[in-house]
Amino acid sequence: MENLSRLFANWYDFFMNPLEKKKFKRIREELLSKATGNVLELGSGTGINFPLYEEAVKVTAIEPSKHMIEQSLLKQKQACVPIDIVQASAEELPFAADTFDTVIATLVFCTIPNPEKAILEMKRVCKSNGKILLFEHVQMQNRFLSSLQDWLTPTWKKICDGCCLNRNTIDLLRDHNISIIQVQNYYRDLFVCAEGVNKK
Repeated sequence: MENLSRLFANWYDFFMNPLEKKKFKRIREELLSKATGNVLELGSGTGINFPLYEEAVKVTAIEPSKHMIEQSLLKQKQACVPIDIVQASAEELPFAADTFDTVIATLVFCTIPNPEKAILEMKRVCKSNGKILLFEHVQMQNRFLSSLQDWLTPTWKKICDGCCLNRNTIDLLRDHNISIIQVQNYYRDLFVCAEGVNKK
């Protein structure tokens, strides 16, 4: 498992590069332009977002995988704003309540083992009426494609470091009193970009 996690981290950017170049970079830039004040990034991975922050005062990035953190250090140096990287899980955030003005997660809720607990932690550390910004892949609305995601997920999780293809992340946010004020779908609703407000 350790070797698989290292391999996944080493090759992640290579396999994601075609999508990042074509569409994802523009989506990320638009989303991150809304990240202001003291920002928490959940699951920063290889640091793909780090050079794109412009409006944030400071970014604290949490990432549970030491291998992903190693891959992100070069991008940390390329950032325009101060970025601290903390090895921690989204389910147990080592921060006081009401610390952050903005919490952002991009392509991470699919891999969090306990997304409900992570959302509760995210709400705790985010200020009341703070911003919640997400770019995620989710379960599709088309019945056939949705069933295909269900079928593929057990094998996909083993190959892709715990990634679940069939999570309904936006519904989870709404269920935990996060007010979704804007949603945009991409690639036949496989990917979704959302802006929410933390209601306490």
